[in-house]
Amino acid sequence: MSLVASSTGNTTVNSVAGVVVPDSNLAREVTELVRDSEPALLFHHSSRVYYWGALTGKRRGLRFDPELLYAGAMFHDMGLTPQHASTHERFEVDGANAARDFLRSHGIDEREIETVWTAIALHTTPGIPQHMHPVIALVTAGVEMDVLGIAFSEFTQAEREAVFRMHPRPAQFKEEIIQAFYNGFHRKPETTFGTVNADVLADKDPAFRPENFCRVIRASAWPG
Repeated sequence: MSLVASSTGNTTVNSVAGVVVPDSNLAREVTELVRDSEPALLFHHSSRVYYWGALTGKRRGLRFDPELLYAGAMFHDMGLTPQHASTHERFEVDGANAARDFLRSHGIDEREIETVWTAIALHTTPGIPQHMHPVIALVTAGVEMDVLGIAFSEFTQAEREAVFRMHPRPAQFKEEIIQAFYNGFHRKPETTFGTVNADVLADKDPAFRPENFCRVIRASAWPG
């Protein structure tokens, strides 16, 4: 894959400030697979994550491969779907594994696969991705913009409206995405230990008692 600053600058129907979805067989297959696997809420969310991430990279002058960024953005929530959810792994890891399997089946270089895997696995881990490879940083930046509104003011109104025209954001998106998170991992609450996902379970389930790091230390087999 070639390393470029952003998607092509050609003006197309799906262009936002020169950012477009990569015009490649790989990207088209990613789109088809994710659209067939995820509910519309997650498909459009993941698509917006790509645009926010790519626009952020363009604004910051970062060099990144749009295909890798697209794969990371589109697969980042695949672990919330029944067909890709394991019984014991964090949903982020399940999504990362699904992306790895897909990219390997298409002969992508292992180093590039590792970059996408890491981008997905770390997308809910604040404070670390922004110091890593641009693809890793930009997947998280896209997620943070779409879910948390981080850096909202750094995007123009025209950019936001253009993305929403292609991938609508429901009026009740905030509550719907929280519910989608809960639906994706509430059956394996132990996987939320030490992550923001524990907040989702605590919000939706009054009986949920998150694991406590200090309690784990005190209950360990070590004396003292």
